[in-house]
Amino acid sequence: MSKLALLGGKPVIEHPLQLYRSIGAEEKEAVIKVMDDGCLSGFVGAWCDEFHGGPLIQQFEDSWAKRFGVGHAVTMNSNTSGLIAAMGAVGVGPGDEVIIPAWSMSATAMAPIFYGGIPVFADIEDDFFCLDLESVRSNITDKTKAIIAVNLFGHPAELKSLRALADEFSIKLIEDNAQAPLGMESGLHTGTIGHIGVFSLNYHKHIHTGEGGVCTTDDDELAMKLKMIRNHGENVVSALNIENLENLVGYNFRMTELSAAVGLCQLEKMEVLVGERIALAEKLSSSVKDFSGITPPLTRENCQHVYYLWGAKYDEKEVGIGRDIFAKALEAEGCPTSVGYVEPLYLLPLFQKRIAIGAEGFPFNLSNRIYERGLCPVTEHLHEKEMLEFFICSYQLAGDDLDRVIDAYCKVYENRNDLVNL
Repeated sequence: MSKLALLGGKPVIEHPLQLYRSIGAEEKEAVIKVMDDGCLSGFVGAWCDEFHGGPLIQQFEDSWAKRFGVGHAVTMNSNTSGLIAAMGAVGVGPGDEVIIPAWSMSATAMAPIFYGGIPVFADIEDDFFCLDLESVRSNITDKTKAIIAVNLFGHPAELKSLRALADEFSIKLIEDNAQAPLGMESGLHTGTIGHIGVFSLNYHKHIHTGEGGVCTTDDDELAMKLKMIRNHGENVVSALNIENLENLVGYNFRMTELSAAVGLCQLEKMEVLVGERIALAEKLSSSVKDFSGITPPLTRENCQHVYYLWGAKYDEKEVGIGRDIFAKALEAEGCPTSVGYVEPLYLLPLFQKRIAIGAEGFPFNLSNRIYERGLCPVTEHLHEKEMLEFFICSYQLAGDDLDRVIDAYCKVYENRNDLVNL
């Protein structure tokens, strides 16, 4: 192939890839109808029919619950709000421990802190990048209240086994399913195997409402707590004769009728949109599977991966050049590329300096909690050395765009020896 763009050659992709867009005429029509009707939000923060939201919120929740086969779907204004509400609903309080993976978007680790909970970081699997079951087990103590399993990059964690472990110790399993709508494990949808599942409808997810989220559960009591935390629950405890006030100080985590209208349209075409991402990722994987030193995403037996992110493992000894140089060469060819995903969450300044809620730090004693390098070695190695990513959910990849991405990988790989001395 021609000279590498990083060395002055012509790039394979000369124009920026088109950003992913799943909004169509049906969403526009639905939003205009809401605007014409004039009810942009139907919520009231007091006990009445509108405590549960407007007609489109309730229709969206019913449709979501039926689609995923769960007893309840509770909309939120974001996945982050859903995680916070889930922590409150399962009873996390000051000093309670919540086991989470060291690799995730920061909101996963922040959620317990809102209730004074202590994030306890477990390591991840080397092949599938989700919670390592034995690491979770080794971190369970008599203070453990919950586990948050993240279905990272679109691949299911070992959810059935984690649920069994949670039940064994009478703790709750929460699924952070932001990146894996329609992911599957043994015929069950991700987001439905834990006690509570939390979905994201943020604009760069498979389906979206701009911003938004949905919590799912089969537990009537948890569903009601989620709704109360979402919508000023302190105002309805008297009307409902609720005596246990634990964590029922409510927020405004409410979704609008506009977002629900978009969500209903997106839900109807979810299979098509997710299916497109799977097909694109599998084609990219097939095209690079014979590149020594680059391992495309793996899928555990009896699982469906839905590829929010295409994450390959990179072996610089096998390839012959450093990962960062390889990524820079891909970028120069016009192929958007990231490395390392995110830094292990325990290395955030918040944990290093132990400052979160209030100027005095955490509202609990963390003197025995160590957040140092080496805590989760698999996570750290993947971040620092191995992970090479293409955010497949960020780009439309219409026509021959994916072929050009593949050509960029092929060009850089085949000419990698030209980069040895950089």
